[in-house]
Formats: sequence, structure tokens, C-alpha cells
Amino acid sequence: MNDTVDLLFFGAHPDDVELGCGGTIAKLAKDGARIGMVDLTRGELGTRGTPQTRKREAQHSARILGALFRTQLDFGDGNLQTGREQELEIVDLLRRHRPRVVFVSYPDDRHPDHTRAGRIVTEASFYSGLRALPAPGHAHRPQTVVYYIQNYMLPPSFVVDTSKTWKTKMRAIAAFKSQFSIPGTTSKSKEPQTFISKPGFLETIDARGRHFGALIGVEFGEAFVTKQPPRVDDVIAAYAGREV
Repeated sequence: MNDTVDLLFFGAHPDDVELGCGGTIAKLAKDGARIGMVDLTRGELGTRGTPQTRKREAQHSARILGALFRTQLDFGDGNLQTGREQELEIVDLLRRHRPRVVFVSYPDDRHPDHTRAGRIVTEASFYSGLRALPAPGHAHRPQTVVYYIQNYMLPPSFVVDTSKTWKTKMRAIAAFKSQFSIPGTTSKSKEPQTFISKPGFLETIDARGRHFGALIGVEFGEAFVTKQPPRVDDVIAAYAGREV
């Protein structure tokens, strides 16, 4: 079995990746890229649903997006651990799956778990390339770590056109029925309402996608931040269909 992937997407909680970059996953998978997903926690402190329910929803969502697999770790929801033990678990995944590019939440966000996730994945991506590191597998260092945007707005390093896969992204989010109020459905949940379960929350996701899309002259987009800028080989093509 070939465990290698082109891209590996990390999230602190189930549904983080879908909200931040689900359209990009669907686009890349549709284009033939091999994609894996990793949740660093079980989401056990979530106000709604259970860890078991969220795991089933997460696996369903991954299938919708076209990922080859989705792995769930247990770093502790609400207090995401970033010690050496957790670092080596990520190194093991990186060496086993050998992604060329890694995606994770920006390491400075409203939710401390998002911040910690971004930091530990970034650091593990570097350590994974150390040949003398006492860890299984052959050394492997991804080309770069790309950060998706969650709560705080940041100037993007680049924006991906997700117009053709936006509906797929929203279907993947809708797989988390325990967490969100899905437009067009009648929720009978008696669980407490949360910030993300309010009917208007998904409208903000849609609005953000339209905003990022407008930045590059398309209907929907997802924005990303990198510590090093991407190389642009065709400046004219990069700005095709736009004007100052």
C-alpha cells in the first residue's frame, strides 16, 4: 500500500480544516493530488455532539473532499499538548506519508489550540528532516508549511480559486450535523447553541470566501499565509482578467 501523499492537512479539531481550506482540498483532490488529513484532537470538549459522533462526521467529510485518509490523534482538546511525545507522533506521520506540502492553522489565533497546532506542526516539520533524530522512518522535510486562516484576518500570501469546489466544501462542512445549523434543514437538536451553531455562522464563511475570491477576481477563494512567498513564473497570467 502506498502511504505517501502530496499534501497533508492538519487541524486542531475535527472541522477546522473544512472551514479553513475545504475548497482547496476538494480542488487539489479533483486535480489528482494525493491528500491526507489529520485531526490533532478528538474535539472532546465541544459543547455539542460527542467525540464518537464527530469522528464519524469527520470521516464522512473527508470522503466528500476526496482525501485518501483521515487520522485522528489525541493531543487533548482545550489544552492541546505540544511536548516532545506529541512532536514525535507528528514526525512519524510526516516520515510515513512524506508530504511535499503541509497545511495547518496559523500559529496565532483566537483559539489557543489553533495557535498550538500551528506551532507544533511547523516545528515537527523541521525536526522530521533531521537524520539523527531518534524516531522511526527515514528523514523527510516538507517543502513548506502553509497556514490557513481561521478567526483572525491576515494579509494573504496567496489565494486559491475555489469557485468550482465551493459547494463541495459546504457539503463537507454540512457533514458535521452535530456542530452547525445547516441552511435548508430543520434542526431538532436540544443541545446548547454555540457560536458556530448559530444560523448566521455559515453565512460568514460564505462571505469570507466571496471576499477572498474578489481579491483575485473570482467568485470564491481561500487565502493562505506562508513565511516565504511562492514563486510566480508568469506574472501576467497571475493577474489575468484583472485591472488596477
